[in-house]
Amino acid sequence: MKENKAVLLLLAASLIWGFTFAFQSQAADAIGPFMYNGIRMCIGFIVLLPLLLKILKGKDKAYIKSLLFHSFICGLLIGSASMVQQIGIKYTTAGKAGFITSLYTLIVPILSLLVGKKVSRKIWMCVFGGLVGAFLLSINNEGGIGKGDVIIFICAILFALHIMYIDKVGKAFNGVDLSAFQFLTAGIICLIIGSFVETTTLSNVKAALIPILYAGIGSCGIAYTLQVVGQKYVQPTKATLALSLESAWSVVGGAIILGETMSPRELFGCLILFVSVVIAQLPEKKKA
Repeated sequence: MKENKAVLLLLAASLIWGFTFAFQSQAADAIGPFMYNGIRMCIGFIVLLPLLLKILKGKDKAYIKSLLFHSFICGLLIGSASMVQQIGIKYTTAGKAGFITSLYTLIVPILSLLVGKKVSRKIWMCVFGGLVGAFLLSINNEGGIGKGDVIIFICAILFALHIMYIDKVGKAFNGVDLSAFQFLTAGIICLIIGSFVETTTLSNVKAALIPILYAGIGSCGIAYTLQVVGQKYVQPTKATLALSLESAWSVVGGAIILGETMSPRELFGCLILFVSVVIAQLPEKKKA
């Protein structure tokens, strides 16, 4: 596959993920965060199951045992991040949620300091720019930060932890294997907790059915597959930049599906945050 066509696959994945925020916002009014994430992640596992069965064929027991262990950890992290995100999106807009969530790309380098990795001056500048953008995006007319935006920021930290763990163990496994089993883990855990802390009826599920199916089939299943296929033929930097458009698509999705609008200050904050995230992904010049 030519790189240009592969880039289109990554752009399609970013679009699907970006529009997911609008559907999440709709679901937040109809069903609890645990049941929503539980159902949609189990659907994501089912969508990936045909690929999973083909890949697992012939794998030894040691591989599968290790896969299940690390998938469990990944599932806990992505399940926690998704649950917190779903709670937060009820108190903010889809567009804001998309941009604030994208801060995870800047949080990862900061958390990397804890494991002894160095952070360049460029990254520190991008982190500062991202925080300024997030502040302009989140501050309300009373001078305070919105409740939902704070919750989404916590979600970004959890997604950063998930990315770091994937970076640590992901090379030992096939991407589809790890993704499918983390969805299954997160889905089962969310369903179990949701059955105790939330009251869910068939009418709730029906009311949120379209958002659930979109997130399960589109976000977890189709978009992930597009990412896995596309990244094989695209340079890492180009791939990251293409996928980072998810935040911009979240604003478009919020406007089209939910009729959301942003003030000039909020749009300026989005611009600063987006530029900071993009610059952070660009490769640095090697010293001679």
